[in-house]
Amino acid sequence: MTRFALALPALLATLPVAHAGTLDLRLVDAAGRPVPDAVVTIRPDAGVPRGPIRFPWGTTMTQQDIAFNPRVLIVPVGATVAFPNRDKVRHHVYSFSKPARFEIKLYGRDETRSYTFKTPGAVAIGCNIHDAMNGYIKVVDTPFAAKSDAQGLARIAGASGAATVTIWHPRMKAKDNQVTMRVPLDATGTVSRRVALALR
Repeated sequence: MTRFALALPALLATLPVAHAGTLDLRLVDAAGRPVPDAVVTIRPDAGVPRGPIRFPWGTTMTQQDIAFNPRVLIVPVGATVAFPNRDKVRHHVYSFSKPARFEIKLYGRDETRSYTFKTPGAVAIGCNIHDAMNGYIKVVDTPFAAKSDAQGLARIAGASGAATVTIWHPRMKAKDNQVTMRVPLDATGTVSRRVALALR
């Protein structure tokens, strides 16, 4: 056995160990029904990791069947979102939201346009041709973010310590459609909360 092999266990024992737990939020409305498409973000008091933020779900909002898909998309600050048109009709994408005011004029089927989101916040998306179309892009500056699923569950792993948790939903009865809470996160294990949201 080499000297390196003998020394390796001792070396590993002295290295700092990264600990991080999981936050499980189950979001419901006043009647106890699940709330999908709510965006949950965590900002630990110790700060967020340095470096670029990447999420596994990509940065595309498709227009198909006269609707935006997904209806709610989470992207990091600086992300360029593609808006491919999969409909037989033309679309005209726009937003009047403060974090991103922009307009992508008429374009047709199998064409794609894009826009880069530089400021954190909630951006409401519409189509100037089809008033019933609406979508939302939540631009975030933390890697700890998730969207609630059809069962109202949002799960975020990787954060630990005291933290501020923000919950946003386009129909929430609150300033800027969001509420915040303080949550102590375990270094290991799971912290679970059930949160009732007041919706319009």
